[in-house]
This record gives sequence, structure tokens and C-alpha cells, in this order.
Amino acid sequence: MNSFPPGPLPVVLTIAGSDSSAGAGIQADLKTFSAFHTYGATAITAIVAEHPGRVLSISAVSPSMVGSQIAAVFDSLPIAAVKTGMLYRPEVVREAAARLADLGPGLPLVVDPVLLASCGEPLSARDTLTALGECLFPLARLVTPNLGEAELLMGRALQSPDDQAGAALALAERFGVPFLLKGGHFSGRSAVDVLAEGGLLRSFTAPRVPGASPHGTGCTLSAAITARLAWGDSLVSAIATAKGWLTSLLPQTLRFGPYAFLPLPEPGKLPPLGD
Repeated sequence: MNSFPPGPLPVVLTIAGSDSSAGAGIQADLKTFSAFHTYGATAITAIVAEHPGRVLSISAVSPSMVGSQIAAVFDSLPIAAVKTGMLYRPEVVREAAARLADLGPGLPLVVDPVLLASCGEPLSARDTLTALGECLFPLARLVTPNLGEAELLMGRALQSPDDQAGAALALAERFGVPFLLKGGHFSGRSAVDVLAEGGLLRSFTAPRVPGASPHGTGCTLSAAITARLAWGDSLVSAIATAKGWLTSLLPQTLRFGPYAFLPLPEPGKLPPLGD
């Protein structure tokens, strides 16, 4: 996976919020796109003052401005794949969905329904969840909720791997799109993400890294999947590659803390951490 064909880099668009600590959101997406040898373009939906333990404040960007950013990117760049992150307001969800349906029909779209920060604080306005299901999920190639977001979508708690698998199947059937229900917030020695597609389940398992910071992991995973889809990977291959690479990064946060959660120049390879 560390060999890339010669020629122009695929262009990937992220539509998401800005994280002032640069560990999540637009900043994490751009670092990940670069690590996977793709060119990242952006449409910023909100400015978030936060750090890994707290969200201090959020300032929304107007829906029309979000739409203008998306249009400007499509007008000037050959977009190969798109991901969405924090959209914050239902009006922005509807604007982004309308622009993507018009400008990028058929492009791989990964929807990370960023509704909660890693610390558990809300990152969306009321009714955003409904707008996501009605307008954006139907356009997606993949939706990647974490445990808390899946519980909001299901309207109930998910307490076991069986709950996780059942929820993934139910959500994929309800919205008619593959769902990757991430398992990082469950307990156990392994972190298991479950993909539901076409009524079938597939698990992606990696060793859990106890004590690793979760800040930005969801953004980074979905960005890595999107980048690999831009390179032409199948969905299963893109997920497997992205999860393996993300797992290889997590030990850095044990040594240096959440601010050191940085994608590396060569996906899947860690440099020596030193003494």
C-alpha cells in the first residue's frame, strides 16, 4: 500500500469543521489526505474552539458560504472522492447534500456523522440527525458512526458486540447504504469495527491500544478510507487499509499525548520514537 502510481494525485474534498487543537476535523483530514498521497481541498462548516478534553465554543459558517466553498472546489479541481464530518446544522446538511448531488453525482462519499466530540460533548444542532438521514446518507458510499452516534441513530443503548452487529445491519437496511459501526468505545482487548453491506457483516479487528487518545481518530479513519477510495480501492480494502494504518499511529499518543496524533509520511510505517 506504500506504492502509488505515477501521475497527478487524486483530489479529495472534506466538508467539515475546523478544530483549533488540529487533532480532528479539517486539520486531521488534510494531514491524512497528505499521508495517503492525495491532494486535500476543504469546505469549512464551523469553527470549533476545543481541545481533546473540552469543547469551548462553536461558531457556524452560513449554509450559503459552505455551498460556495463546495462549488468553488468543484469548479477548479477534479474531485475523486468526498467526505463529510461535522456539519453542525440541518441547513448545512441540506446545502451540502444539494451541492454534492448536483456537482458530484456518483463520486465516492464517506459520511462521518460527527454528532459528538471524543469527550462526549455535542457537536451538532438539533434536527441535524434527521437531515443527515433524509438528505446525505442516501448519497453515501459509506457511513461511519461511532458508538454514541449509532446509539443516537438507533434511539437506544448498545452494550455488546451483538448489539453493535445488529445496529449496523439495521442502519444499513434503514438507509440503504453501507454502515461501518466503529467499536473503539467498547471494552475488550480488540477494537472491532463492523461493516454492514447488502445484508452481510464483515468485521475489522485490531489490537486495542489502552490509554491511547481517541481525539481525532474518527475523522482520521474516515479520511483515510476516503483517500483510498479516491485511489480506486474497493470499500473493504479501503477500510482494512485505513484501520491498520490508524492502529499503527495510536502508540504515538501514549508517548507524546493527543497532540502528537499525527499521520506519518508513509502510511503504515512508524518512525523510531527515541529514548
